[in-house]
Amino acid sequence: MQIRSPKYLYWILQVSGWGLVGVIMWFFAHTYQVDISGSKLIKRIAVVFVSGILVTHLLRIVIKQGGWMMQPIEKVIPKLALGIVMTSMLFSFIVLEAIAFFKLSIENGKNISYLRKLAGYTIDNSMFILPWVLIYYFYHFFQKSRKQQMDTLKMESLIKELELKTIKAHINPHFIFNSLNSIRALVVENPERARAAVTELSNILRSSMQADKVETVTLERELGIVKDYLALENMRFEDRLKIEYEVDEDTLDQPVPPMMLQTLVENAIKHGISKQIKGGVVKVISDFKGDYHELAVQNTGYLNGYTIGNEGFGLSSTTNRLSLLYGDKAKFEIKQINGSMVEAKVLLPVSPYIK
Repeated sequence: MQIRSPKYLYWILQVSGWGLVGVIMWFFAHTYQVDISGSKLIKRIAVVFVSGILVTHLLRIVIKQGGWMMQPIEKVIPKLALGIVMTSMLFSFIVLEAIAFFKLSIENGKNISYLRKLAGYTIDNSMFILPWVLIYYFYHFFQKSRKQQMDTLKMESLIKELELKTIKAHINPHFIFNSLNSIRALVVENPERARAAVTELSNILRSSMQADKVETVTLERELGIVKDYLALENMRFEDRLKIEYEVDEDTLDQPVPPMMLQTLVENAIKHGISKQIKGGVVKVISDFKGDYHELAVQNTGYLNGYTIGNEGFGLSSTTNRLSLLYGDKAKFEIKQINGSMVEAKVLLPVSPYIK
């Protein structure tokens, strides 16, 4: 039989468990040669079997209706202990009454009062109810913990997905705004270059729209976007902007978050080159450093007390994206180097199947 739901599993375990109790009763009766006929023994086993299923099912209803499984364990333990005592007592009462009604008692020559029999049966039967309660409770306890863990993981995954989509939604308008400013500066001064700039922008937007469909792209693809962007900016800055590349070809296949390198380059121009009267240089570096893929953008400029998070959306989004995608396995820092140069550097874990 195929178990289709927890309900089927519950009844299978009920029948199996109390069936095992019946086998134990039969075993002890024959091992210790109890003076009882075979038919009477079978009837007593049937009484215990039916009564056990009945009282434990009633206990299950109480547990479910009372919401015991949803309560902290320290609060539910006293309730379970009381439930074991009351269920064992009810179990014993039903068995004693059934034995008397069907005349299934065993004559042993001892005259024992009803209350002493009830107390003795209650103690004995608690040995059956106790494991039933422990198995039932801890099965559902672990099921609940597992469900909560799965729900937590799903929620964390959903939150990360939403955060990544939100960050991407901010990156593209931010990038478009700066690019349109560059084109606007060329419209009157040099219409031919403005038209060329529109073409460059369309190439960049096409690439960025495709990049939004994935969480990572190859560095080679990301560099294509960066080169288009720098070509557009070079039209605006002309001789004030010098571009250098120091890229290890072995790193071109490494995965990187889309638009991340472009964001660093955009920040270098916006907060570095554009503030220098004579302009400066933007240098893009890609290399392996131990177990990391190092991506760096250097530019002429000064930090002036800059810390990550207070210089606009671009770099703070880089930090957030790295945290969401790689946790603590990726690093990002920005610092002043060589007096008049600023370096924004990202260290990504190397993909072992590519390097």
